[in-house]
Amino acid sequence: MQRWSVDLKSTAWMTSGVLQPVADALVAGALVGVPTETVYGLAADATNGIACAGIYAAKGRPSFNPLISHVESLEAARRHGIFDARALSLANAFWPGPLTLVVLRQEGSPIADLVTAGLETLALRVPDAPVMRWLAEASGRPLAAPSANLSGKISPTTADDVIGDLADKVAHVIDAGPCPIGLESTIVSLAGPRPTLLRPGGLPRAAIEAVLGEKLVVAEADDAAPMAPGMMTSHYAPGARVRLDARDVQPGEALLAFGSVPPENAGHAVEVFNLSVAGNLAEAAANLFKGLRVLDRSGAATIAVQPVPEKDLGEAINDRLRRAAAPRS
Repeated sequence: MQRWSVDLKSTAWMTSGVLQPVADALVAGALVGVPTETVYGLAADATNGIACAGIYAAKGRPSFNPLISHVESLEAARRHGIFDARALSLANAFWPGPLTLVVLRQEGSPIADLVTAGLETLALRVPDAPVMRWLAEASGRPLAAPSANLSGKISPTTADDVIGDLADKVAHVIDAGPCPIGLESTIVSLAGPRPTLLRPGGLPRAAIEAVLGEKLVVAEADDAAPMAPGMMTSHYAPGARVRLDARDVQPGEALLAFGSVPPENAGHAVEVFNLSVAGNLAEAAANLFKGLRVLDRSGAATIAVQPVPEKDLGEAINDRLRRAAAPRS
């Protein structure tokens, strides 16, 4: 495995072609850990079924769970998916950014059937992530890229997280520092008559509804045949048990705190990680997976989670926490 460091405050890495060997490796079928604004992705050539099978094998991911394909532009996305007026309005409003659109597949798209899990739809995103967009353009391929972690476990927000889970499975890891959003993309399906929220994420639901001019239908979890990533009941889980809406801390528990007012008996916690002392939901989202990883390493059998408001990015934070707390298969 080779680790590359990229300074996103500069464009020198783009013009120098320093990452061209990584793009070439993707074309050759390798797996690469890539930073995005949401979480780090485990990228492979989405048109190469064997390479994408490597994603499922590396993560231990069920093959019926579809993958998101990342492209460099809306123009590139339209070569693979059918964009109606609703999809175009959302793409123009929020791309590049933390929004994945599920649309009907264009006839002739070379994206591998394994990526779609046999569905007639594609999950497409133009990320606000210069490295991922550059790799897609330089390789000339859409890049399938779920989170770069073991399936069902805590998502990675740093290169070290990727290496900790998948060092022996990837050819390259590109380090661009911590992910600024820290939650996966919001996924909206436009394949049916009503726009449907498949997964809350880094783009709040209200912003999407404002552009569409209608409310989103909210899909239920689906463990048998998910339409998109992140829809399985148990996901994003640490090794420790997760206890939600904790108003107190039991002896021996770790505490995932939120806000400036600690819960009752907070002194019992073996370790504390505060998502945001100021109660800022964007800060809490960026810190969520880091906090779960830190507390999981404390050795506590249970992580007590202080309540987080169910509004704006709080919807996505609570979605991840509920899945982390769900019974594990």
